[in-house]
Amino acid sequence: MTDQSKGRIRGTGNRRRPPTARRRAATLAAWSAAGLVLVGGSGLGWVYLKLNGNIQGVDISSRLGSDRPDDVDNGSMDILVLGSDSRAGANGEYGRDEGGARSDTAMIVHIYEGRQKAAVVSVPRDTLVDRPRCTDSRGDGVPGERRAMFNTAYEVGGPACAVKTVEKISGIRMDHYIEVDFTGFKKLVDELGGVDVTTTEAIKDSKSHLDLEPGTHTLGGEEALGLVRTRKAVGNGSDLGRIQLQQAFIKALIQQVKDVGVFTNPKKLYDLADTATKAITPDSELDSVQELIGFANGLKGLGAEDVQMITMPVDYDKRDPNRVAPLEKQSKQVWAALRNDLPIPASATKGTADGQAEGIVE
Repeated sequence: MTDQSKGRIRGTGNRRRPPTARRRAATLAAWSAAGLVLVGGSGLGWVYLKLNGNIQGVDISSRLGSDRPDDVDNGSMDILVLGSDSRAGANGEYGRDEGGARSDTAMIVHIYEGRQKAAVVSVPRDTLVDRPRCTDSRGDGVPGERRAMFNTAYEVGGPACAVKTVEKISGIRMDHYIEVDFTGFKKLVDELGGVDVTTTEAIKDSKSHLDLEPGTHTLGGEEALGLVRTRKAVGNGSDLGRIQLQQAFIKALIQQVKDVGVFTNPKKLYDLADTATKAITPDSELDSVQELIGFANGLKGLGAEDVQMITMPVDYDKRDPNRVAPLEKQSKQVWAALRNDLPIPASATKGTADGQAEGIVE
């Protein structure tokens, strides 16, 4: 699925300083790998060659065309972080592929000017959208579709179609794309020595093989993967509840990276960088260690308290209660705030569908 030719996801323009689940678990590795692990790397020049060999980039800029949102120069940065449900390679232990891989994890990460704050907007996989016409990884045209599930964009057209769809629904130009493998996510958590979370109620899920009593736990990679896959055992059993678990875990992960002294321990930094660069597939503007470090170095000051996390405002679809549809008014508030590099207002999430799992994991 990757294409290692050297292109750019961004077009011309002066955009943004500085220049240049077995399913959803992939997102968490992406956030830590691209935003937290590969930092302070100026002293790791001697391992550039090895780490560069781990990275497989994907060139999608030539497939995005010119019909894209404006390249706004306000100092912010937007990244689409995606995880697919592929069972290729080591991921086969979690089941067989059911047709083409889909993007069952999607987060739009907005880094504010100054790199001191960030906002993360999760896009539910079953959101009904008007998918635009796009170009797939072979260069073939893929027709658009009305009321298509969001996660089919990746299935029919790969990364470029996923980016095209996100830009269509948000009106925001994506500066970067990062895709992550969930087997790599497990290894990343294990390299950290586990991640500490507190559960306020028992979580028992036979499908994700998770069995946690209320209390504080240090989750290894396999348990962490089970937590972010959990759906039926929490809240109202919806995918929206699973997103709430994932967002809580991300904050715990960010805190854990800071607590274990990654930034001051060269060996720990190298081990995590080695794991992370094997786990991610970035766009061709981030497909070298030097580029990743330049990108991630600006994020190392972010703490869990500096990251605002929401789910894209949706409600259950009137024609199909197994799907969700964007709430137009609230969604416009979200996208307008990010386009203008402003915090997302609380009013944007009022009256939206809720997975009823908030506070289960802290």
